[in-house]
Amino acid sequence: MKKLILSTAALAFTASFAMAQDVVRMGTEGAYPPWNFLNDAGEVDGFERELGDELCKRAELNCEWVTNEWDSIIPNLVSGNYDVIIAGMSITDERDEVIDFTQNYTPPDPSAYAAMSDDVDVENGVIAAQTGTIQAGYIADSGATLIEFASPEETLAAVRNGEADAVLADKSFLVPFVDEDPDLVFTGPDVPLGGGVGMGVRESDTELRETFDAAIQSMKDDGSLNEMITKWDVSSTF
Repeated sequence: MKKLILSTAALAFTASFAMAQDVVRMGTEGAYPPWNFLNDAGEVDGFERELGDELCKRAELNCEWVTNEWDSIIPNLVSGNYDVIIAGMSITDERDEVIDFTQNYTPPDPSAYAAMSDDVDVENGVIAAQTGTIQAGYIADSGATLIEFASPEETLAAVRNGEADAVLADKSFLVPFVDEDPDLVFTGPDVPLGGGVGMGVRESDTELRETFDAAIQSMKDDGSLNEMITKWDVSSTF
């Protein structure tokens, strides 16, 4: 078992936060495999479940998991329905104006277009994306026509039923669907977006952010974060 090292300052932050709050509620979508999904038992599973549990263990925090639909995941963090967002959320300047982020726990991962044909015009066509994502924002600013859906599965369904020419999403999310469906193909260039994926916290929760920052850094330092990224194949490694 790899040795865990946390700074004295980080441990102090952990202790002070733990005294103020018995349980840290981890908010995720539960609908974005392999990042997060509900398994056959109805429990949160995936890369971020394993990562979140390990971070809470290292930070000596008692954590529980809460699921929330993506389109309201930031407002419900701000209103106090949970304490942390860990849901494949890319760090962007726009989101950082509303909430704070830890350091990233995956590097920036390319977005990709999936379609029923490799000659789709992704620059001027009708492109599906999940509401509130960096992909939706990118399409809205491009020459393409954006149609938004509440869930990632609906974006794929729109492509399959002809409502959209293509879908733009994290490539790590799309790969299993393209691999399993002979009618789906990647088309167009990959699109680099965002500053990597991080945990979102309320702007007032500085100690909690710093506590998770220290835990993330400890996983980067001992190599266990890269091992977990490789296991779930969600991103390139650090």
